[in-house]
Amino acid sequence: MQTAAELKNLLMRIDRKGYPAYKDTKGCYQFSGYQLSIDHVQGDPFAAPSRLSVRVDGRDAGFPADLYRTRCRRIALQDNLTRRFAALTSRASYQAKGSGHSGLISVSRCGQQVLERTACSLDPKTGGLLLRLEIGFPANGRTINARELEKILFELLPRCVQGALFYRNLDPAQLRYAADLAEDQQAIRDTLPRLGLCAFVADGSILPRASGVSDLPMPGAVPFRSPDSLSVTLQLPHRGPVTGMGIPCGVTLIVGGGYHGKSTLLRALELGVYDHIAGDGRELVITDATAVKTRAEDGRSIRRTDISAFINNLPGGRDTAHFSTEDASGSTSQAANVVEAIEAGSHLLLIDEDTSATNFMVRDELMQRVISREMEPITPFIDRVRELYDRFGVSTILVAGSSGAYFHTADRVIQMDHYLPREITALAKREAAAFPLSSSRPAPMSPADFDRRPQPFPAPRPGDRVKMKTMGKDALLLGHETVELRCLEQLVDQEQTAALGCCLHYAQRQLIDGRRSLQQVIDALEQLIAQRGLNALWEGGAPPLALPRRQELFACFDRWRSLRL
Repeated sequence: MQTAAELKNLLMRIDRKGYPAYKDTKGCYQFSGYQLSIDHVQGDPFAAPSRLSVRVDGRDAGFPADLYRTRCRRIALQDNLTRRFAALTSRASYQAKGSGHSGLISVSRCGQQVLERTACSLDPKTGGLLLRLEIGFPANGRTINARELEKILFELLPRCVQGALFYRNLDPAQLRYAADLAEDQQAIRDTLPRLGLCAFVADGSILPRASGVSDLPMPGAVPFRSPDSLSVTLQLPHRGPVTGMGIPCGVTLIVGGGYHGKSTLLRALELGVYDHIAGDGRELVITDATAVKTRAEDGRSIRRTDISAFINNLPGGRDTAHFSTEDASGSTSQAANVVEAIEAGSHLLLIDEDTSATNFMVRDELMQRVISREMEPITPFIDRVRELYDRFGVSTILVAGSSGAYFHTADRVIQMDHYLPREITALAKREAAAFPLSSSRPAPMSPADFDRRPQPFPAPRPGDRVKMKTMGKDALLLGHETVELRCLEQLVDQEQTAALGCCLHYAQRQLIDGRRSLQQVIDALEQLIAQRGLNALWEGGAPPLALPRRQELFACFDRWRSLRL
């Protein structure tokens, strides 16, 4: 390890030289209270910024062990420090001038959800911190401007490090509040199955968002209030008793007029699989961690998926127990999405009628009279939703705005009225009695065949490097293939997308051998991440990553057209 003074001397020696001379700065340097490592140097000022890391010894950082004694508290602390560092760097960024990305100082930009990220990691044994960031090394044209980099590394960056990574310079009450909130959120998540609930929405929650492009809470929005019939009180370790709406496991229907908050409630529930930061409004909206939002997805690829419970007897005798297509219809895609969610271990399906295939969801009585069941290859979801719960333990929360047929199968019906819920189960059942469903019933479901074994990829040639690039949350590019992810509505951060790309790449090289099932491949990936962290997925230093759920891992593999099953 070299000293900070040696780095300063090196910068003076390479000043005004060609940009490649910056490569000489790569290495580790001791600054006052922390170590600065220059891990990767960009090739020119217009390329992706250089990657650096800051390491602070636990004794210097000084964070009390109580702030990270459990996993949820540690992740909350890491998230808090990343946000603090990002706020400081936003003011310091581009104060140094130059061409291209010169002067950029950046770290992961966190949204409303609390995610485990590679940007900041804390060693639970020592309390030591490692923070990863990017800096655009300054240049005039393609000539090194070392004096501007010296300004960054010796003036701007130290202020950010001191202001964000040392306990003595932070607000202890705010750090403890974030850690306590995370523990309360985890307590609710742990309590749900014991109470037979699949979701909880605390009274006073603010569910509407500021706009369609903002995830911030809407100013002046109506606070949520549970109907008495669904009200439960939970005892949390830090907040004490908290009252709200508990949604029991089973089949729940959410109805109401347009613009009254049906989809807003569903959106809050689908993101309730994550913890949220204080002030978001949805801090105590907690959903079964395995919940999956399913929808129609025209054009997606499907690989050897057993959709026979929903689609069978296709013209031409196509095999729906091992169904494959490069261009799925709305109904086949939604059938595959439901089955794949169950394969991924989901115990709760979230469905919005607006984004579903109509013929997959329901067939009215008149259509059944004209087109007999024997002539229709689709068994609609309404004929399976009860069986999914009663036999397989998979609950459903469904938003319906036009079809009342689900009143017959629902355990409870919640009406949203001006963003406030009312339980109207008795009324809905009474009215539904006047519109009986067809007495014809499909044969019982058989358990789906999940023994799908990915086949090995061709061996890479020596020296081959695979390019991986993310396109926000919508897609990732791996090699020459684009993997479409825009319909995975529970992805909340492009760093999760990057982690999914790294998982595909690692599995392709290390895990897919024709013997492991897809479930075993994903089990192995999760074990690797748990033992060695997300950075173990990519040799030579991964881009900033955030942990995706198991459900999105499955979904990503299922949309990887190069994968042979």
